Amino acid sequence: MRLPSNRQCAMEGDGKKMDQFPFRNPFVHVLKFTPLEKAKIALMTVTLFPIRLLMAAFMMLLAWPFAFLASVGRSETTVEPQCLWRRLVDIILKIIMRVMWFAGGFHWITVKGRRALPAEAPILTLAPHSSYFDAIPVTMTMASIVMKAESKDIPLWGTLIKYIRPVFVSRSDQDSRKKTVEEIKRRAHSGGEWPQIMIFPEGTCTNRSCLITFKPGAFIPTVPVQPVVIRYPNKLDTITWTWQGPGAFEILWLTLCQLHNEFVIEFLPIYTPSEEEKKNPALFAINVRRIMAKALGVPITDYSFEDCQLAMAEGQLRLPVDTCLLEYAKLVRRLGLKPRNTEKVLQEHGNRARKLQGQKLDLDDFAQFLDVPVSDMLRDMFALFDEHEDNRMDIREYVIALSVVCRPAKTLETMKLAFKMFEAEEDGAITEMELAVILKTALGVTHLSVSRLFTAIDAEDTGKITFDKFRSFVEQHPDFSEEYLCTENAGLHSSPCHGHQTKPSLATPNLQGTATTKTANGICPDFSPNDHGAVDGLLKKHN
Repeated sequence: MRLPSNRQCAMEGDGKKMDQFPFRNPFVHVLKFTPLEKAKIALMTVTLFPIRLLMAAFMMLLAWPFAFLASVGRSETTVEPQCLWRRLVDIILKIIMRVMWFAGGFHWITVKGRRALPAEAPILTLAPHSSYFDAIPVTMTMASIVMKAESKDIPLWGTLIKYIRPVFVSRSDQDSRKKTVEEIKRRAHSGGEWPQIMIFPEGTCTNRSCLITFKPGAFIPTVPVQPVVIRYPNKLDTITWTWQGPGAFEILWLTLCQLHNEFVIEFLPIYTPSEEEKKNPALFAINVRRIMAKALGVPITDYSFEDCQLAMAEGQLRLPVDTCLLEYAKLVRRLGLKPRNTEKVLQEHGNRARKLQGQKLDLDDFAQFLDVPVSDMLRDMFALFDEHEDNRMDIREYVIALSVVCRPAKTLETMKLAFKMFEAEEDGAITEMELAVILKTALGVTHLSVSRLFTAIDAEDTGKITFDKFRSFVEQHPDFSEEYLCTENAGLHSSPCHGHQTKPSLATPNLQGTATTKTANGICPDFSPNDHGAVDGLLKKHN
């Protein structure tokens, strides 16, 4: 698989062309330090870092009694007039929080534009979301946010959270998403009586290289929203806390070791939805995202939270940083090709592909195989498999990629399907070249050497291996990808191709970790109802 150099632009939900696709994976953050930077961090670790950490903790403790007193006896369903002493507490808490951020190195916070009044724009949509430091706007405005219900039970932090009257989402309540949307609607239509609600519509953290798909939850109330963009224009990006990269404490440590951290927040003009957008929240979200991307000067892409799950799936094959499968998964969603009955459709595709016996298909044949019309998006997908640019592709590679996207953690199931499509009828075995095609497609890379792996499996030196031999070998070597592929392919080795968290160390030039157990950030839990994903399945759904 490969990302072609001259791709067609995919169409958005409203029929407009998307911006050029960013070739940087938005869910990966790699930090590299020069020797001088390492020396500075080492010095700050034993001098400035402990002082800043203690000051931040002290400010949190200082804020707690004020938040507790102001929250006592306050109703969660109705909003009372803000009396004088509660207004005073609000000011005090803002000052305490500002001192806390100042102690953390955020000496100057640049504010651009004018924040709208709650009556003008009940909802503030913030992007890009890249770190827990994105809490800075919350403490600046004391706006309400959408939080996981479990957050209110966290000692100290829970009291501070309850003070800003968040909308809680409960994991244990099956109707929680629906109730959350209804509560946001109720507050949004209160005529400005309730505090504004601040929502991160991306729903997860990225590295700010682009804006990923906006979830429609913030746009379902169909009220005017104020887009708000945030920037961290620092020379060294120690802020980003995404799915593959430094962990939470490492980010805190590195950020507090910087002499100065910049933060810029810009309030854009209020966006009032049209009648068409009121009927289609997904379109509303797309248009707001486009405006925010233009203000930030970054591209947009249909990557989503689901792509994080694909990138971080715990299978024997971990996707490398530069995998094409994220782009492929995006196109699968937009074309409506992700099957509801996964096992049945994959088996049917596999049987049809096997009958073709490696026969190459052109674009029209590919469209006929999938039973979809030829479109720009289909051309983009075809180009991923047209590696030699001869307008031909092997449909077996499409089936392998679809299996990985639909069953990312089931490596052996994907390999079994692949062996079935490639194996010779007389002995049910495949060659080294065929194994290379299978594995490079499953990883979404252009080139892959499998010589060491194939030799290790083919102990009898027959030049062929069966699926039973492969499975037996994998059972004995569950980390075969790291042991045999990463060591032979430099591109895979430099990426987070294994599941071990890299510990912070100034002795290594690349302080990179893989957040294998990280979940969606608590500031932006997913509360969008499942029936509002209107941007997916633009053509047809396959059962």
